[in-house]
Amino acid sequence: MASPVDNLHPEIRRIKGDGQQAEDKNQHVEKEGGLSGGERDMAPVTGNSIHRSGSRPQLDLSKAAIQGNFEERDPTILLPNQSDDISHLALDIGGSLIKLVYFSRHEDQSVDDKRKRSMRQRLGFSNGNRRSYPVLGGRLHFVKFETCKINECLDFIHSKQLHRGASNNLPRWHSDGSTNENAIIKATGGGAYKFADLFKERLGVSLDKEDEMDCLVAGANFLLKAIRHEAFTHMEGKKEFVQLDHNELFPYLLVNIGSGVSMIKVDGDGKFQRVSGTNVGGGTYWGLGRLLTKCNSFDELLELTQKGDNSTIDMLVGDIYGGMDYSKIGLSASTIASSFGKTISESKELEDYRPEDISLSLLRMISYNIGQISYLNALRFGLKRIFFGGFFIRGHAYTMDTISFAVHFWSKGEAQAMFLRHEGFLGALGAFMSYEKHGLDYLLAHQLVERFPMGAPYTGGRVHGPPLGDLNEKISWMEKFVQKGTEITAPVPMAPPGTTGLGGFEVPLSKGGTLRSDASALNVGVLHLVPNLEVFPLLADPKTYEPNTIDLSDHRELEYWFTVLSDHLPDLVDKAVASEGGTDDAKRRGDAFARAFSAHLRRLMEEPTAYGKLGLANLLELREECLREFQFFDAYRSIKQRENEASLAVLPDLLLELDSMNEEARLLTLIEGVLAANIFDWGSRACVDLYHKGTIIEIYKMSRNKMQRPWRVDDFDAFRKRMLGSGDKKPIPHKRALLFVDNSGADVVLGMLPLARELLRRGTEVVLIGNSLPAINDVTAMELPDIVVEAAKHCDILRRAAEAGGLIVDAMVNSADGSKEHSSSVPLMVVENGCGSPCIDLRQVSSELAAAAKDADLVILEGMGRALHTNLNAQFKCDALKLAMVKNQRLAEKLFNGQIYDCVCKYEPSH
Repeated sequence: MASPVDNLHPEIRRIKGDGQQAEDKNQHVEKEGGLSGGERDMAPVTGNSIHRSGSRPQLDLSKAAIQGNFEERDPTILLPNQSDDISHLALDIGGSLIKLVYFSRHEDQSVDDKRKRSMRQRLGFSNGNRRSYPVLGGRLHFVKFETCKINECLDFIHSKQLHRGASNNLPRWHSDGSTNENAIIKATGGGAYKFADLFKERLGVSLDKEDEMDCLVAGANFLLKAIRHEAFTHMEGKKEFVQLDHNELFPYLLVNIGSGVSMIKVDGDGKFQRVSGTNVGGGTYWGLGRLLTKCNSFDELLELTQKGDNSTIDMLVGDIYGGMDYSKIGLSASTIASSFGKTISESKELEDYRPEDISLSLLRMISYNIGQISYLNALRFGLKRIFFGGFFIRGHAYTMDTISFAVHFWSKGEAQAMFLRHEGFLGALGAFMSYEKHGLDYLLAHQLVERFPMGAPYTGGRVHGPPLGDLNEKISWMEKFVQKGTEITAPVPMAPPGTTGLGGFEVPLSKGGTLRSDASALNVGVLHLVPNLEVFPLLADPKTYEPNTIDLSDHRELEYWFTVLSDHLPDLVDKAVASEGGTDDAKRRGDAFARAFSAHLRRLMEEPTAYGKLGLANLLELREECLREFQFFDAYRSIKQRENEASLAVLPDLLLELDSMNEEARLLTLIEGVLAANIFDWGSRACVDLYHKGTIIEIYKMSRNKMQRPWRVDDFDAFRKRMLGSGDKKPIPHKRALLFVDNSGADVVLGMLPLARELLRRGTEVVLIGNSLPAINDVTAMELPDIVVEAAKHCDILRRAAEAGGLIVDAMVNSADGSKEHSSSVPLMVVENGCGSPCIDLRQVSSELAAAAKDADLVILEGMGRALHTNLNAQFKCDALKLAMVKNQRLAEKLFNGQIYDCVCKYEPSH
C-alpha cells in the first residue's frame, strides 16, 4: 500500500524528504574560538561551504497543494497548515556588542478577486520561477545591544518571542507559552560559548555555535550580491557608493578588524582562505588608548579624536625637512614620518599631552598599518577589491579616511578601500544563513527593499534608540524626545551618556572643522524581502539604468528639496488627519509623523548617505513609508474619490468632442489632454495653490486652452508619424502598450483613459499600470478597475475592452453613446507596479507588470514622478513616450532651462 507521501507531487515528496534529513549528513565544521590573535596571524585556514543545520522544525506538508500549473517543473507549493516557525533569529555575540538578525513573517495582503485572476490568466502569468519551497515575504531586522547589558538583549528576545520562532505579531510555536526543549538559536562569536548557559537558563534555548569566519564570509557575500549600494568608499570625508558587477565580485580581500585583524581571500560562496592578519588591531587601539588617556570606553576614545591634532605628537615629513615636502618620493609635508616620533625630542611627560592628540595619533598609526598590510596582501594575490569590516570601524570617519589614504598611497591610486553599510552585522547575518532553508540564497537585489522606520535607529557601531514595541509606545517615545520642525536637536535617535540606548535624541557634538564620527555613521534599516519583485524586462540595459534624474549629492540641490518637503509637511499632516476622521488619535499620529519625517530630513541633511545612496525618488518614498508607519494608509482618499466623480461626470462630453475630429487632430488633442490634465498634483505646491482658484473642471479647461506648441520638449511629430504614418503608408499598430498612470481625477479620467481608448481603437492591447500602495493623490491599481467600469458606461470601446480584459466580470454595461463603430476585442487590463511612491524604480516592479511587459512594444510614462524625477533618461528596448507637465520652477530650470508649467513630450523609438 502506498504511503501518503507517495501520493504527493514529486516536488512535495522531495521537500518532505529534504526536511527529514538526519543531522549526521551535515558536514562537521571545526570551531575556532575567535578570528584574531597573534598566534594564528599567519596560519592559513581554508573555508568550506557553510554548515546547514537541520535543527529547525520540520515543514508541515498536510494539505499541501500546487499553485498554478501542476505540470510546471518548479511549481509554487502552498502549505496551509505550516506554522510561522520559518522565522529565524541569529546572534553574533562579541566582546563589546551583541548583534541580532531576525526575520519576521509578512503576509501577502493582495486581493485575489475575479478581475485579478482573469488578468493573470490572460497575461499567462505563473509562479513557475519560484523555488519548490516557499520564499516568504517578510522583513529582516538588524538590532544591536551592548554585551555588558546582555539581560536587555534577552528581555528583547523574550518580549518578541523570537526564541519561539515567531515575531511579536505572529502565532507562536506553542500557544500555551511553554518552552520547546529542543529550540535552537544560531550564534557565532566568543559570547556564543561564554553565555550559552545564560540563554538556556533565561530562554530555555540552546545556542548552535557557528564558525566565525564562515559566518563573516557568508554575510559579506550576501550583502555584496543582494544590496545594491552596500559598498562605499570614504576619502577626505566624502562618501561614494560603489556599484559592483556581481559577475566580477570574486575574488576579493575581506579585512575583518576586531581585537586583532584577519585578512581573508574570498573566491566564491563557501570558498575562502585566511591568508594573513596582524595582532595590531582594535584591541591594540583600545588597550593602549585606555592606558594613555584613561578613557572608560572605546566610543569615548573615538570621540576624543574629533578634537585631536596628531601633529603635536607625530613626527611629520615637514618636521624633518623644514616644513617642505619630500616631493622626490611623493611625500607631502603633512605625511606622518614616525608615529609618536615627536615625543622623543621633547622633555614632556604623559600628562603634558592632550588625550585628544594621543587618541588621534594612535588611531592613525594603527589604521595606516592595517591599510598598508591589507594592500600588500591584495597585491600578493592580485586582488583589486578590498573590503573592510569589523567593530573597529564603526562608521568612524577618521578611521575610514586613514585606511583609505594608506591603500591609495601604497597602490598609487590603483586600489581603493571599500566599506560596508552593514559591516557590523556580517557575522550575525552569516549565522542566520546557516539555517537550513533560510530563504536568502537566491534572493537578488531587486527583491530587497530597505526601510528606515523610527523603530530601527541603529547607526555605526553604537546602540541608538529603543527597540520599540507597538505604535503607541513609539509615539509616546517620540513625544518625549523628538521635537518638531526646525527645533529638532539631533538627526538620529541616540542614547544619552550613561544610558543603555533607551533614551531619546542627544544634542549633536560641536561641528567645528573636523570630521564627525556620529555624522559619518550609517543607519541600518529593515530589509523587506519581496520575492515577487522583478527587474522591468524592457529596460535596454539594467546594469547602467539609474532611475533618479536629480543628483542630490549637490548639497544646494539637497537643501532645496528638503525645504520643499518641509514646507509641504503641514498641509500633508492636515490631509492625513482628516482622512482618519480628525479624531484625537489621528491628530496624535499626525503629530508623530511630522516629528518622525522632520527627524529623517535633519538626519539626511547632516549625512546625505546615512540611508544609502540618496535620490529624490528615495526622499519621496521615505515620506510615504513614514505615513504608513503611523497608519496613514491613504491620506488623500476622500479627495481622490471626489475628483474622480467630478471628472467622470464630464468624460462623455470629452469623448463626443474627440470622436468628432479626424485622427490627426484627435491624436494631438489627446496628447494635449494628457499634458493639461497632469496639472492636478497635490504633491506640487504650485498646483495646490491652483485648487483654491477654481473647480477641477475649470482648471482643466484653463490648462488645455494654454496648450501651445512647441512644448519645452516636443517630439510629438515623431510620435504622430509612428502612430499614423506618412502619406499612404500606414504603420503596423503596436501590439501592447503599457501606460504608467499618475494622479487620480482629471489626470487619469480625462487624460490617460482617452489616450488608452485611442490605442484600443487601433487594435493595441492596453495595460494601465497603477501604484500598489497609495502615494499622495496618485491612483492605485486597486482603484483603477472601478474608474474604468464607470467610464465604460459611456463608451462601447472601453466596455468591450474592459470585458475582454476581465475588468467587467459580473454584468454587461449598457452602451450609452450609441456608437456603431466596430471595436475589436483587444483587452484593457490593469496591473500594479509594485511600489507605493510618486516615482518608480524600474529595477523593482511587480511580477505581474514584468509578465505584462513580455509582449509590450510601447511604454508610456506619465507625470513628473515617473517621467521626470525618475526615468527621464531611461532607455527601453521598445518605443517609449514620456509625458509630463513641469510643476516646479527649480526642476524646469535644472532639466530644461525652462519655466514652470512647461510641457514635456519625449518620444524615443525602440533601441
